[in-house]
Parts: sequence; C-alpha cells; structure tokens
Amino acid sequence: IRWINPADVEVERDDKGRATGARLRDDGQPVQIGGVEKMSKSKNNGVDPQSLVDRYGVDTVRLFSVSDSPANQSLEWSESGVEGAFRFLRRVWSQVTDHVGEGEPPVLDASALNDEERELRRRLHETIAKVSDDIARRYTFNTAIAAIMELSNHLARFESKGPQSRAVVREAWMAIVRLLAPIVPHITEELWAALGGEGPLYSAPWPEVDEGARERSRVTLVVQINGKLRARLELAPGAGKDEAVEQAMAVENVQRHVDGKTVRKVIHIPDRLLNIVVG
Repeated sequence: IRWINPADVEVERDDKGRATGARLRDDGQPVQIGGVEKMSKSKNNGVDPQSLVDRYGVDTVRLFSVSDSPANQSLEWSESGVEGAFRFLRRVWSQVTDHVGEGEPPVLDASALNDEERELRRRLHETIAKVSDDIARRYTFNTAIAAIMELSNHLARFESKGPQSRAVVREAWMAIVRLLAPIVPHITEELWAALGGEGPLYSAPWPEVDEGARERSRVTLVVQINGKLRARLELAPGAGKDEAVEQAMAVENVQRHVDGKTVRKVIHIPDRLLNIVVG
C-alpha cells in the first residue's frame, strides 16, 4: 500500500457533498479513499502546521496543541479541535471588546459586592489558584485551559447589574488575559492594551490569589432521607448538625418523608451532606 498525503489528492464529490472518488493532483491517477487513520510518517498523512497557522493564526494552533491532552500523552490531531480553539479565542475577543465598549468601570470595592458579584470573584480567584498550580507545579496546561474556559463561560452568563458588577468583570478579564498569556501571547497582548493594562503584558505580574475572595458566603447542603435526595439547603459555611437538621425539617418535602416515622440515625458531613435515616 502506498499512502498519499491528502494535500496531493483531489477529491470528487456528488451534489450532496459525499466523496465519490479521488485522483492525484499531478497526474490524475485514481486514488482509493480509505478510512480515518491516526497521523503517522509511514502513512504520509501528517498535517502541515504552517497551513493551519496561515488559516487560524499561531495563537489558535498553540492553544489547541496544549489544551487537547496532557503533555505526557500523544496529541490526537483534530481540525475540529483547532476550530474549537479558534472559536474560543474569538469569543474571548468579543467578550472583552464588548466589556471595554461599555466604558471605564468604577474602582473595585470588595466590601460592597452583592451575592452574584461575590460568587464571580470567588470563582475568579479559585481559577487563579488552580491555573497557577496546574502550570507551575503539575505542568498540566490542558486542565489549566479548561478552568479558564469554564470561568469565561460563567462570565458570559453573568447578568448582575449592581454598581460593582463591571468592576468585578474588569478584574476577571485582566486576570484571564494574564493567565492565557503564556499560551496565546499575541491576542492577549492586544486585549491587555484594550483593557488599559500598564506597560507590555510580558512584563505584567502574574495574578495574585485573594484568599478572602475564595471563602464561600453560602454552601449547598444536600439533604437525603434514607439515602435518597429530598432537598438542598443554602447555609452559612460551617453550619452545625443541629442547625442543619432544623432547617431540613422545615422543608415540606423532607417533612413528608419523615412524618410518622422514627429517626434512627442522622449522618452529617459539614457543608456537604445531611442524611436522615428513618424507619
């Protein structure tokens, strides 16, 4: 079998776009179309990175190369994956430029935030901590990028209109741009300038974690009756067993499954689970 590089083949298609045949571009000889194969030198089916750089830009190719899999595993090349990285960068560009277009935000006052703003700051500083650890200690760029993408998705859904909302969003984008800079330095340099960053991005300090911002004002406690989910409670962190039971018993769906029965046991895992065993 002689393997031919796809770039040297002209594929013939029907009116619905389905491949019906293929020929060599230089001499017109017919070529048999095979199935999907993993890239390898022996099969002559590698992708020229320069062609993708020309099409999508070097930042996109860099982002896909480190985000698809851990550094100790082989990269499964996928043009759809490259397109996904391109869409993410385009979305970040759009979100930042939309934010900048709204004008200069007020000075951030962490003591004046509403619940939605505090939650966004908590997510932001959790992300800074994770990405810093993933890059500096674990060398797992793929999980670092996944965390940044998750935060950017949360920013896209953030709808709070409080006085401090735009200040928190500005803090988030200033941090995200710096977190992405080692991987996609060209687009982030442009975004840094648009956000009003001081000096060139390559000389800017790495984002610092605000440990106070990482503290949760409320936690979700799962309430089970005999191991089955019956309610979720929003409580202050560290709420004790007695308080959790009192709050749970005030929920109608919990009462319905407890009334007329004897409580045999109460299992309480602070800030996580309350399981009431009845019989």
